[in-house]
Amino acid sequence: MGVRWGLLSTAAINEMILAAARATDEAEVVAVASRDAGTAAAYADRHGIPRPHGSYDDLLADPGVDAVYIGLPNSMHVAWTRRALEAGKHVLVEKPFGRDPAEVAEVCALAERRGLVLSEAFMWRHHPQAARLEGLVREGAIGRPLLVRAAFGFPLEELRGAADTRFDAELDGGALMDVGCYCISAIRLVAGEEPDRVHAERLAGPTGVDLVLGATMHMPGGLIGQFDCGFLSRHRDELEVVGDAGSLFLDDPWHCREPVIEVRRDGGVERVVIDRADPYRCELDDVAAAIDGRRPLRHGPADAVAQARVLDAVHRAAVSGAAVRPAGG
Repeated sequence: MGVRWGLLSTAAINEMILAAARATDEAEVVAVASRDAGTAAAYADRHGIPRPHGSYDDLLADPGVDAVYIGLPNSMHVAWTRRALEAGKHVLVEKPFGRDPAEVAEVCALAERRGLVLSEAFMWRHHPQAARLEGLVREGAIGRPLLVRAAFGFPLEELRGAADTRFDAELDGGALMDVGCYCISAIRLVAGEEPDRVHAERLAGPTGVDLVLGATMHMPGGLIGQFDCGFLSRHRDELEVVGDAGSLFLDDPWHCREPVIEVRRDGGVERVVIDRADPYRCELDDVAAAIDGRRPLRHGPADAVAQARVLDAVHRAAVSGAAVRPAGG
C-alpha cells in the first residue's frame, strides 16, 4: 500500500501528485481536505479519494493518514507544516517552503525532534537527470566549474489570469518565489556550497510582486551563479554549467520531459540521454524510502533552511538594490 497521503487543499498542483501516486506502489492518496466540506467531497469523488475532510485540522486528526502534502499558497506553508508535524504527520511541503530562514529552521528542528520526515518539494532534484548532472560536474566532465546560469519564466497572466494567487503579495507571490526558487536550488546543487553575496534587480507589478527578476550569486569558492525568472516572457527553462574545459546544457531541467544533458566541448557536443521518469513519482518514492528508513532524504531539512536563506537574501537585494549577504550562512 505504501505511505498513506492526505492532500491539504484542492490546489491544481495536486494533479501531479495524484498521477504520481497512481503510478507507484510507494504511495496512496487516502484523504483530501478543503475549508469547504462540499468542495472536499466533490474533489474526493472526482479523484477516487476515500475520505474527504471539511477542514485542514480534520485531515490532520485522521489516524489513517501517514503523511501530508501541502500545496497551499506560499504564505501558509510554514504554519501548516508546523501543525502537521505537531499532529504526528510526515510532510512534503510544496516549494518554496518559506523565505524566513528562522521560521523554516524552527519547523525543521521540530521535525527532527519528532522523528518525522520533512521534505521541500523540488521534484526536479529527485529525477535521475539531476543526479547525472551532479555526477558529470564532480567527475570533471567540463573541468573546473566557473559559472552556473539558470532561467525559468512563462506568461502567467496570459495563461492563468490576473487573479492568480501568484500575483498576491500577501500570499508571498511573485516570480522569485514561484519559479526563481528552482534556479536557486539548481545553482546551490551544482556549486555544492552556499553563496556569501548576492545582487538582484526586479521589475515589480502593480500588486507589489516581482514580475521579472534577475540575480547574481557569488560562491566562496569563486563560482558565480546567475539566473532570471519571470511571469512576462515566453516560456524559458534552461540550465547551463560553464567550466574551463566545456559546458553542460539542459534544455528541460525543471519538468524533465525530455531529459538530455548536452556536454559541449571544443571537439563537439555529446548528448547524454537519461531515461524518462515522472519527477513527482521519483519524489514520492524518495520520501517513502525515508519514512520507511531505507535511505535518508536526498535533500533534507538542512537544505530547506539553506534555500530559505538564499531566497531571503535575493529578495532583500532586489528590493534594496544593494548587495546582500545571506543571514546565518
